[in-house]
Amino acid sequence: MVNKVRKVPMRSCIGCGETKEKKTLVRIVKTPDDEIFLDRKGRANGRGAYICDDPSCLMAAKKHHGLERAFQMQISEEIYASLAKELEEHGSE
Repeated sequence: MVNKVRKVPMRSCIGCGETKEKKTLVRIVKTPDDEIFLDRKGRANGRGAYICDDPSCLMAAKKHHGLERAFQMQISEEIYASLAKELEEHGSE
């Protein structure tokens, strides 16, 4: 009997651009109501973009407009601040 090798889903970080396993990255979701938040379980409805679990990658995404490109909309400072706060809170657990 031949064992099947499962394909590991890979995603690119919108901050640093590195391709990593999907489960090691954090998903940022834009809902149909234009609400943007972190989705650590990866199951929320909406358009997703992936980022490393590192605030420096979020800052790089902000600098290079990664979220704006992924979601095709302007992203406010308040949204970046709330995403950074969520990343910081989870990192300290």
